[in-house]
Amino acid sequence: MATDPIRPTDASARGLARGLLRSARSASLATLTPEGHPFASLTSLATDVDGTPLILVSSLSGHTGNLIADPRCSLLIAPGGKGDPLAHARITLLATAEKVERDSDFGQRVRRRFLARQPKASLYVDFPDFSFLALKLARGSLNGGFGRAYELEASDVLSDCSQAAALIEAEEGAVEHMNEDHADAIGLYATRLLGGEEGAWRLSGVDPDGADLMLGDKALRLPFDEPVTTPDALRKTLVALAGKAREAA
Repeated sequence: MATDPIRPTDASARGLARGLLRSARSASLATLTPEGHPFASLTSLATDVDGTPLILVSSLSGHTGNLIADPRCSLLIAPGGKGDPLAHARITLLATAEKVERDSDFGQRVRRRFLARQPKASLYVDFPDFSFLALKLARGSLNGGFGRAYELEASDVLSDCSQAAALIEAEEGAVEHMNEDHADAIGLYATRLLGGEEGAWRLSGVDPDGADLMLGDKALRLPFDEPVTTPDALRKTLVALAGKAREAA
């Protein structure tokens, strides 16, 4: 009898999937041509507060025309590493692309979070042929390395924001406050908790499950031990993590 290669989804798999998505700054985007042929391209990537992938596309790009005709798509996130590339974790996400209205509150948040993740996109983000797309997740396929395969639902990958309205409202101010007044703590998160190099690390975003850190083109994900849904809970969590980082050898 054949052994099922798919493992039961557990907290470890969910954490790995979310970490891969939140840490990525680019991904392979697969769309369908009008003839139905798979078309793979490279796209820069950010995420909304709940983890929904966000991309910025030009109307001149082939994948944009494909998505207009058929919004079904998938993302492959495969950061790789030394040795056999198939020994490293990667995730494929199946999604449907939806255009983001720039002037909406959602559109403003998408623009802010995307540019915090991809600051060089500020050179062309407002060109009239560019627009944001939110990739609404349907499901995912996670491979954590040899013998570690999982089939995931969207809820396994996304953060639960159903009770996080206050956090979402306060996120922009919280990120600005941390970057302006607590850069030392951010540096400690990166170096002592996450093993990053020394440098002027900054926060690019926070969400119920963690914080995103940036240093130039480098990105790190700081996961929280417990979900946070309010500004006060976020403050307490960041203070506790700063204390933990200072105590780290």
